[in-house]
Amino acid sequence: MANQQHYTKLWVHLVWATKHRQPIMNKDIKWEIFNHIKENSKDKDYWIDHINGMEDHVHCLVGLKPTLSVSKTVNLIKGESSNWTNKQELIPDQSFEWQDGYSAFTVGYSTLNQVRSYIRRQEQHHKQKSYDAEIQEFKQKFGDWGE
Repeated sequence: MANQQHYTKLWVHLVWATKHRQPIMNKDIKWEIFNHIKENSKDKDYWIDHINGMEDHVHCLVGLKPTLSVSKTVNLIKGESSNWTNKQELIPDQSFEWQDGYSAFTVGYSTLNQVRSYIRRQEQHHKQKSYDAEIQEFKQKFGDWGE
């Protein structure tokens, strides 16, 4: 009997915001948090391929192992990073929190580079479009259940 080999490559584009979408991540703080999130992923069941965002939200291209659900992955990333940010006291006189929810979009292998580019260009992108408009565009592009 031949050995069964399991192989998965699951990619998800995640988006979430700071609590009440407060623009509290200035450029330096933002990159400290994002670099920590990426570094922290190295020994987990997920891989942060790309990460970027603005003062009030983050975009991640995440590779998932099938042992972890999308919601569990997001909860791990958000919980650990907010805890770390507060321990580092990166935002003086304020507790750092992420919003409760998130958006997740599957990414096919053929569109990986497009998503990477989109995440890298967040600063340019948001000169023309607000976070709300961005999320609405995603909803229109991907549709709702049953549409």
